[in-house]
Amino acid sequence: MRMNAPLLSKSLIIAGVLGTVVLFVGWSQGQLPKAKAYHSAAELRGLRGGFDLPIEGNTFFKGSGTCDGCHGLDDIPSVLANHNAAGEDVNPVDSWRSTMMGNSAKDPFWRAKVSHEVAVNPAHQSALEDKCTSCHAPLGRFDKTLTGGGHYSIGEMVQDPLALDGVSCLSCHMQSAESIGLLFSGELRFDTNDVVYGPYDDENLFVEPMESFVGYLPQYGAHIHDAGLCAGCHTLVTETADLDGNFTGDHFVEQATYHEWLNSVFNPEQDPEGGGVTCQGCHMPRINDPMVISALYDFLDSEPYYRSPYGQHHFVGGNTFMLSLLKNNRQDLLLTANGVHFDSTIARTTRQLQNQTLLLATEVEDRTADTAYIAVQLTNLAGHKFPSGYPARRAFVELVVENAVGDTLFRSGGWDDTYEVMGHDESWEPHYDVIRSADQAQIYEMVMADVNGNKTTVLERAKEPLKDNRLVPLGFSTSHMTYDTTLVAGVPPSDIDFNRYANGTEGSGTDRIHYHVAMAGYTGVITIRSRVWYQSAPPRWMEEMFDVVTPEISSFRTMYEAEGAAPVLVKEQQIIDLSTGVDDLRELGIRVFPNPVNDGVLRIDGLDARITAVQVYDVRGALIAQRPPTTAATWQLRLPRGSGTYMVVIQAGTQRFVERVVAF
Repeated sequence: MRMNAPLLSKSLIIAGVLGTVVLFVGWSQGQLPKAKAYHSAAELRGLRGGFDLPIEGNTFFKGSGTCDGCHGLDDIPSVLANHNAAGEDVNPVDSWRSTMMGNSAKDPFWRAKVSHEVAVNPAHQSALEDKCTSCHAPLGRFDKTLTGGGHYSIGEMVQDPLALDGVSCLSCHMQSAESIGLLFSGELRFDTNDVVYGPYDDENLFVEPMESFVGYLPQYGAHIHDAGLCAGCHTLVTETADLDGNFTGDHFVEQATYHEWLNSVFNPEQDPEGGGVTCQGCHMPRINDPMVISALYDFLDSEPYYRSPYGQHHFVGGNTFMLSLLKNNRQDLLLTANGVHFDSTIARTTRQLQNQTLLLATEVEDRTADTAYIAVQLTNLAGHKFPSGYPARRAFVELVVENAVGDTLFRSGGWDDTYEVMGHDESWEPHYDVIRSADQAQIYEMVMADVNGNKTTVLERAKEPLKDNRLVPLGFSTSHMTYDTTLVAGVPPSDIDFNRYANGTEGSGTDRIHYHVAMAGYTGVITIRSRVWYQSAPPRWMEEMFDVVTPEISSFRTMYEAEGAAPVLVKEQQIIDLSTGVDDLRELGIRVFPNPVNDGVLRIDGLDARITAVQVYDVRGALIAQRPPTTAATWQLRLPRGSGTYMVVIQAGTQRFVERVVAF
């Protein structure tokens, strides 16, 4: 390692301020720092508030605590590495540690589900646990695999600090370029030549600290920007077993988020002019600030060593439910993140869910005294299906119609005190193009079928989808090469609005739901509220698993019931419809009198919130008066002296009524 003057200067500053001796000699001989050079483990706990990050190493990998020394929290004011231009701490370790990726091996829902699958098919335990840990605990599982150790078990994982590090730093930064985007179902490939890939191609790449202290040579890897880096785990195909546990030779696509992205305009090959947006573009939002990305070295705070753009390690999707559950059980689960870390990740997740996921548009297409024809259109803004990923996740639409005094005339898709969708069918709810009653609700979800065609939530029993009407991304096509893994199921051909533009072509990324709401003669003002809700762990999905008792299921069930599976609001809109669907003013309840006018004063009565304008014209079309802004039910005006004929024009929503008045 080169010991230049700036480096030595920083060392002396640290030693002087904190009274700490920095043993560079020990480091250069291969001894890894236990934490940052200027913080003890106890001090770090005080700063961070969670359990320690692992610093252990196995044959090929090292824990996130090793990376934290330079790329974590920096509170030394001379440089403040890993801070943006505004001075805000954006270090990757603290952003990551409270994410689902950072806690993938400790996720109690995942552990419960693995134990459920094993309980259903105990003879498959070894293969099941090995497959599941390949993505949830890769540093432990692949170290054993690469050294020829065979299948990796949950029992081994819970005793392995590196496995419990989840999808940590080297899970991504050590992946080799040759296989990304080509393999799936946890078949990851790692470069085991002691290299770590990063996003910066720079002749001033400062490699010595990582090479000397940690044992890895940092190198530029273009594939770090590639969406295919995520493909190995976010495309999962499972083998199908029958109810006796015998494999049938069938396969089921449990999730295909990467293939959904390929089948969208976010894939640059689909939209070359637009340039595309990769997974990292949304889930690791970039900032263009000149960043110092490593602590401990003063000279890095100079232009040749600034790094930009910088991908923030937010890794958020839409799973606020599990993040909240993790936060509330972080001590029992031995998590390294504290409550503040989780609050930040939950806030980012909520912001992405509500601001970058959907567009919602509600309109009244027509209205009569018998029926209000209401359309709700959803537009998917994500680069994959919504919801995507694990098949428990669902979104549903709530529509409420109220009269002028707030009484509910119609409601579809609300949720009750058990967090279940109101009107949900006993087994599963079909996809709707037209909804006419309160016991029908639009739910966007995947419903899996076993070999007998019955609904199942056991992944190994899944053979085909009974339903997959999840909103597809913009540009999605049934003719794309990935359609075999991104099927739409259960949407009838008669629904010509699903992923269709007005001219009938595919790729709109929308769905338009038509509500026919019975009005029973009511012609007054209606208020329409439309909401889209999201659930990552709905009650119906839990029923089959909760019928089985294992320690993991019992533990998760306690947490789940304490947390409550309330849906999260994604989008909402309220409109007020003033259109009446009536034929004349008398049916509208408005009286224009007297007619003829004998005393020069014209009176109009029965005006309410439905009326947007009242204007009076003479026979030549000249405007002589209009109603001022008011909420009064009655308006009167004095007509010009003398006899004449006048036209009273009353606007009610989209309807226009004209009354002819004669004055003497």
